[in-house]
Amino acid sequence: MKSTLLSIFFLLTTVVAVAQENQNTYLNMADNLLASQSKLTIGGYGEVHYNQPFDNDLRHNGKLDVHRMVMLFGYNFSDKVQFVTELEFEHVSEVYVEQAFLQYKLNQLVQFRAGLLLIPMGIINEYHEPTTFNGVERPLIDGKIAPTTWREIGFGITGNYLPLSIKYQLYVVNGFNGYDGSARLNGANGFRSGRQKGAESTISSPNLTAKLEYFGLRGLNLGLSGYFGKTQSSLYNKLDKQDAAALATADSSVVGINMIGLDARYTLKHWQFRGQLYYASVNNTAAYNQFAASDLGSALNGYYVEAAYDLLGNSDQQAGLIPFVRYEAYNTQAKTAGGLSPAEANEVQAITTGLTWRLVQGAVFKTDIQLVKPASADAYSTTFNAGFGIMF
Repeated sequence: MKSTLLSIFFLLTTVVAVAQENQNTYLNMADNLLASQSKLTIGGYGEVHYNQPFDNDLRHNGKLDVHRMVMLFGYNFSDKVQFVTELEFEHVSEVYVEQAFLQYKLNQLVQFRAGLLLIPMGIINEYHEPTTFNGVERPLIDGKIAPTTWREIGFGITGNYLPLSIKYQLYVVNGFNGYDGSARLNGANGFRSGRQKGAESTISSPNLTAKLEYFGLRGLNLGLSGYFGKTQSSLYNKLDKQDAAALATADSSVVGINMIGLDARYTLKHWQFRGQLYYASVNNTAAYNQFAASDLGSALNGYYVEAAYDLLGNSDQQAGLIPFVRYEAYNTQAKTAGGLSPAEANEVQAITTGLTWRLVQGAVFKTDIQLVKPASADAYSTTFNAGFGIMF
C-alpha cells in the first residue's frame, strides 16, 4: 500500500512541475499578521455547518453547528519582536487557545519562536481557515493521524531562504498525552485524543518536529514534514528512580512516534490541485496496548488527492465558483503488534465532491456530498454538508 501512496503523490508532483516563476501564494492568518506593519492587528475566521446523513433504511436528524469562531490578535512590539495569539470558540460552548507565541526576528532567514505552536505537519494543520480549503469539513485524515488543530507548547526557529525559495520550521515541543490513568490513544481515533492543546500539559519527554517547504515555481508549494518523539505519561511523575519495577510500568505506558508527511499544492490558471500523505510508525504498541487495555496500531497511514476548477477564474481571486472532487483513504491500524488483529472499521475510503462559491476573498459558501466506506461495510454511507466560512 505504501508504494501505491507514494506513486500517487509523486505523480501529482510531477504533473504540477511545469510551472515557472517564483511565487509563494499560500498564506494563513498568522502569516498575514506577521507581515502587518500595524502596531495592533485584529483578525478572525469562523464557519457554520449543516450536516445531514442519509440512509436507505433509517431516518437521521441533521446537525446545525456554529463549529468554530476564532479571533486573532497580534502585536508588534518592534520591527523584530511580535506576539501572535488565536482564541477559539467551538460549538458555542468550548473555549481554546489555538496559538500563542512570541517571535523574535533576527532576519529573514532566522526567526525564534516560543509558546503554543501549531505542529507543522501537512497542509490543513497550519492552513485550516475555511476559506483556504474546499469542502465543508476538513479532510478525514487530518482528524486521525495529524489531528487538526494540533498544537503544543515549545520553542524553535523558522525562516525563509529566498535564493532557494525554501521555508523551514524546526521546533522542540511537548508530545501527545498517551496515558493519564487510562489510554488516550487507540485504533479508532488514532492520535486525536492525545492532543494536550497547551492546557496544563504533562511533559515527560520532549519531541521534535520540522517542516521544509519549496515555493520556487509559480503557484506550486511542496512540503516535507516530520514529527519524532515519545508520548507523555502521568506515571513518571514522582517516580523513584531506583524503583525498576515502577520504571518498567511507566515505560509500558508510552509509545514512540515517527511520522513523515508529504504534501503538494498547485494552481494553474483555473485548475487547483492538492495532495497529502502521512505515514506514522509507532513502537512499543504491544506493551502499551496490554498495559492500557487499548488497540493502538503500530503503523498509521493516509492520503488524499484533490482536483478543483474555478469556473470564473478571476485573476484577482476575489470571486470564484469552484467544483471539486477529493478522494482519500486512511488506515489507523495499517500494522499491528503483539498479536492484535486489525479492525476493518479502521481502514476507510472517502469521496467528497461539491462546490465552493467564493463571494469575495475571505467569504465563501460551501456545499458537498461525502461518501465514506470502512472496509467492514458493504456500501458507502452518504452525508450532505453545507455551510459558510469567513476569514478577515
